[in-house]
Amino acid sequence: MIKIYHNPRCSKSRQGIAVLEDSGKEFEIIKYLDTNISFEELSNIIKKLGIAPIDLVRKNEKVWKDNYKHLTLTNKEIIEILIKNPKLIERPIVVNKENAVIGRPTENIKTIL
Repeated sequence: MIKIYHNPRCSKSRQGIAVLEDSGKEFEIIKYLDTNISFEELSNIIKKLGIAPIDLVRKNEKVWKDNYKHLTLTNKEIIEILIKNPKLIERPIVVNKENAVIGRPTENIKTIL
């Protein structure tokens, strides 16, 4: 089943849900700010995205700038930071089986439907 990692306060995330609704396909909404994402789950998402963990970080967030921007971090440490601070995760993320995209722009979502 298709999953969307969603932040209801984010307009791009809401637009991502609209794309999925328009597709007519079934999907599951995961409100990742309310649900704890495990290290294994986030690692698998990053692998499916085909990116480095740092590329999933919202680098303009205050918590990143104040606490982590100046540090040299391993991939494992970055994933742990994202789990501890899920607000730092780019959104929305849509996963369809072994494929995933960040829905910015929302047209990206259509590529894995």
